[in-house]
Amino acid sequence: MEIDRNGLEVLDRDECLRLLRHHRLGRLGITSGALPTILPVNYWSDGVFIYVRTTVGTKLDAALRDTVVAFEVDDANAMEHSGWSVVVTGVAREVTDRDELERLASAPLPRWAPGPADHIIAISTDIVTGRRLGDLAVAPARAH
Repeated sequence: MEIDRNGLEVLDRDECLRLLRHHRLGRLGITSGALPTILPVNYWSDGVFIYVRTTVGTKLDAALRDTVVAFEVDDANAMEHSGWSVVVTGVAREVTDRDELERLASAPLPRWAPGPADHIIAISTDIVTGRRLGDLAVAPARAH
């Protein structure tokens, strides 16, 4: 097990992708009007791409430009001081291929926000990193 300089367990790519596949709420980091912004999104991942159902607006605008984006998902237990975080850096694009859209029609691609969501964004998983804090990854206490 690899431990980083902060005492956190470094997760390998396979574990990061497994965690992505088992959660549905993440955060999409994009640039909007030359400023960074982070948007909570529902998503589904097949282990190769992260898919987000959306409507016309900021997220779709970013995807239409094949923009490099960041995506983050995590889970934390504040009482036990444990949790994990996965960060993906990839290219966002709107899904327009008929075969891909047909395949995604039966995917568990959630949408919690009210209103229509006629577009799907795919985010590549080019760079994937993750860390976990828990019993096995706690840094040793330092003497003061």
